[in-house]
Amino acid sequence: MSLVLARIDDRLIHGQILEVWVPFLNADCIVVANDEVAGALFRQAIMRAAIPRGTLVFFEKVAGLKKLFSSRELLQRRVLVLFSRSADALEAVRRGLSIPEVNLGNLHGEGATDRVSCTVWLYPEDVANLDTLEQVGVKVVSQCVPSDKKENWREMIRHLPG
Repeated sequence: MSLVLARIDDRLIHGQILEVWVPFLNADCIVVANDEVAGALFRQAIMRAAIPRGTLVFFEKVAGLKKLFSSRELLQRRVLVLFSRSADALEAVRRGLSIPEVNLGNLHGEGATDRVSCTVWLYPEDVANLDTLEQVGVKVVSQCVPSDKKENWREMIRHLPG
C-alpha cells in the first residue's frame, strides 16, 4: 500500500478530489475516514456514485484505519485518505497510522473566526491538533490543488493572536 495523500477536507469526496487530485496522484483507492459517514449508508451511496470506475472506496471509522491500511485489500493500491477534521487525523496517528504529511484542503468551520486562507478556517482546537501532529513528526501543509505551491501551516497562522 502506498499512501499518496492524507488530506483534511470537510467536503470529503467532491469534484476537486475526483477531477484534480485522483488523476494527479494516480490514486486508485479513496479512504474516507469519518465516524459519521462510516455509519451513513445514504451519504456513502451519494459519494460512491461520483467515484470513477476502477477506483475503490472505503468508508471507515477512524479507529479502524490501522487495520484497514494493513489489509490485503490495500496491498497494491495508491491510497488517498480523507479526513473531515484535524481531530480525526490526529486520532488516526495516535492509533498507529503512519502519515508523513497531511494536507489542509478545505475547512469551512461554521463559526470559526480564524481564516488562514481562502479555503481554510481554523478553530483554536485545530491549531492545537495540527501542532501536536507536527510534534509527532507529521508535516502539515496546505495545498488546494496540485498546481499550487505547498504552504507550511505555520506560515498561514503567523498573523493569529497568541
